Amino acid sequence: MKTILVDAVDCFVSDTGEIYNEMHDLLETYPNKKIILTGANDEQFQKFGLDKMPYEVFTLKHSPEKTDPSYYVKMLENFGLGKEEVIYFEHNPEAVKSAQSAGIKSYFFDYDKKDLASLKIFLDKDL
Repeated sequence: MKTILVDAVDCFVSDTGEIYNEMHDLLETYPNKKIILTGANDEQFQKFGLDKMPYEVFTLKHSPEKTDPSYYVKMLENFGLGKEEVIYFEHNPEAVKSAQSAGIKSYFFDYDKKDLASLKIFLDKDL
């Protein structure tokens, strides 16, 4: 069963740390493991409430950023996962391209549009 990788800030949580409840409700309909990905440092981790998330949170504290494919290589190694064992959605188009270049099936989620129907199609198709 694939693991769902979820972008943190401006995707799963707002920049004030509020969980996007409709997205959380959607994710809860899947039995898959979920991991929230961020680049947050210790201060940002607290600011965005990432210590209060319903899923495990992974960060490399901006070293490297998610726009660097090595972020995803290190994340996969950390969890003992292969690139074919995960899918990912993210609000930053450059981070999406970076994850794709690391071989991860990825989807751009436009946080302003909040199109959960399209996200559900992506998840249903690729899980």
